[in-house]
Amino acid sequence: MSVSAFILAAGLGERLRPITDHFPKPLLPILGKPVLESVMEKVAFLPAGKIGINIHYKKEIIEDYIDNSPFKDSVSLFPENPVLGTGGALKNAEVFLQGNTFLVHNADIVSDIELGRLLEFHLSSGNLATLAVHDCPAFNKLVTDDDGLLIEIGAMCSLCRDPRSRILAFTGIAVYDPGFLAFLPEGLSSVVHAWQQAVNAGSRIGTFDVTGCYWSDIGTPLTYARTLIDELRKSGETIYLHPSADWCRETEMDGFVVLEGPSPHDPPLMKKGTFLRNCVVLPGASLDATSSSVPLVGKPLSLVRSLEGVSFENAILGPGFRIDLNEAEMLGGETEDGPVLIGAGGSDRRYYRVMKDDNSVVLMKTREDDPDLLRQLEYTRFFRKHSVPVPELLGAGPEAASAYFEDLGDLSLYAWLKCPRDRDQIREMFKKVLDALVIMHTNATAHVSECPLLEQRRFDYEHLRWETRYFLERFVDGIESIDVPDPSAVNSEFHLLALWVDSFAKTIVHRDFQSQNIMVVRNGVPRIIDYQGARIGPPAYDVVSILWDPYHRLDDQLREDLLEHYIKRMTSYAGSPAACGSVEFSAEDFRTTLLPCRMQRHMQALGAYGYLSRVKGKKHFLKYVPEALRLLREVSELAKDDYPELHRLVKRLQRRD
Repeated sequence: MSVSAFILAAGLGERLRPITDHFPKPLLPILGKPVLESVMEKVAFLPAGKIGINIHYKKEIIEDYIDNSPFKDSVSLFPENPVLGTGGALKNAEVFLQGNTFLVHNADIVSDIELGRLLEFHLSSGNLATLAVHDCPAFNKLVTDDDGLLIEIGAMCSLCRDPRSRILAFTGIAVYDPGFLAFLPEGLSSVVHAWQQAVNAGSRIGTFDVTGCYWSDIGTPLTYARTLIDELRKSGETIYLHPSADWCRETEMDGFVVLEGPSPHDPPLMKKGTFLRNCVVLPGASLDATSSSVPLVGKPLSLVRSLEGVSFENAILGPGFRIDLNEAEMLGGETEDGPVLIGAGGSDRRYYRVMKDDNSVVLMKTREDDPDLLRQLEYTRFFRKHSVPVPELLGAGPEAASAYFEDLGDLSLYAWLKCPRDRDQIREMFKKVLDALVIMHTNATAHVSECPLLEQRRFDYEHLRWETRYFLERFVDGIESIDVPDPSAVNSEFHLLALWVDSFAKTIVHRDFQSQNIMVVRNGVPRIIDYQGARIGPPAYDVVSILWDPYHRLDDQLREDLLEHYIKRMTSYAGSPAACGSVEFSAEDFRTTLLPCRMQRHMQALGAYGYLSRVKGKKHFLKYVPEALRLLREVSELAKDDYPELHRLVKRLQRRD
């Protein structure tokens, strides 16, 4: 059957001012896409014959957007003057809606509610209307009976009469039969009053409980900012840059940063050295004003100028305005001084930014039976002693299985690379990263006997074979659903590969030395994290992890330049008095180890993406599969004469790049 969809988009957005002085709320961008566009995409997947949208505030801007959108031919606009309210909007579109069941969706709602399931439930329920509801204490006003039927609105007395009653909140999404329109008067009205009138008349106003689904109302600056940060977290990112935001190359960033623009007619003013931390930059914003210590809400930024190097923290920046927000509330902390969850990787550990002795520190919490907890603490002390740039351990946390660490900020090398950088900037940053790795491979390795936990932990044949089994189980079978025709032949090659890699000269290796595990602190200094998995293994494994990283593709010539830099540094150390014969290095032998270590590492990465996405539910890791698979195809082509079964298997894998 065909259904209609109606999107409520006429509101003034008064709680969002001064943002809505410049942008209609339905067109506020969510990581580059107007929220109205996201809603239209969702309803377009329904058997919707048509989409209606009511408009009033800044209607010309919305009309222009619709005229230039892919939805132009399927949308009917219903201008209102004056605005008619949620009920009056539907009555005004009665001729459009009266022929079919119709779904209504507020234009300021971001959610992952499955509209198809809501529609299916309604069609089988016998309800005149079905409201999508959830348990949201700040908005709970709908009292329902044990069958989920609406009893009354905004009252608690029914809970006293019937303990089976529940009180829930409306999500702004509902499905109606055309008969509901009879309960709406002409002119200004609220749909909520019509619900109650329908209930009083004996009609069924039902509910569909979506508690547990993601839901956000972008009705205030705080909820808008939090929605953007939620979307970043869901995608495993901390920074979003609009494709036109190439002006950010001279900007330092930390925390969550969203650059939604600029608009082509009004590029931003950005001074060199501007620092952004936990900021949303809207199209047309001016970023040449004073630091965030001066409250500027509602004041034109053009009135307050300062020198280069201005800072903005915990704010929404727009054309001539800045809205300051509380960091803990913006990022999801419970109180003004409460812990703020940080990090977006694949670890099960939880990291929080907290204040301790008037300083910002990171509180790590993990399971008491976490096998890597003791290693992380011991490795930290050892690496710090021997100049490996890891965060300082500041002491035990307030409970078991927790510890305080130096706060390195939130900017990873992966996030740093999001902003367009010139070739020289990237080269110099990666040289610094490789210099830090050389310290681990040389100075720390020369003293590894001081850390028995690390010295005894080998990246050996058994662990290498585990990685290739992991690849077969979690990626080949788990993601690609491919049966290996001759498992014994493939495993025979993996056996030979593991023997070969295990035969190489060894140092301390990080074992997951990729761009998300390198932090970039102020002034561009790299620091290493997530090193608790370090082992004694071939150093090429770390080098290929960072230079052939699925998170960021380096061009071949730059990669070769960086390889030469690493080799020179390693050669220089091995021949120095400091080495005392404890670290040997041969450039020729090292280059021989690159290809097998590449094969091993790319399979490990694909296995990890399969595990994290399918088992841990972190779907955003799937976006790195195409590049990791491209890298594995590339190296398997180079090694096809020695590993023909692996080459045949890789060719069968689905093309994703």
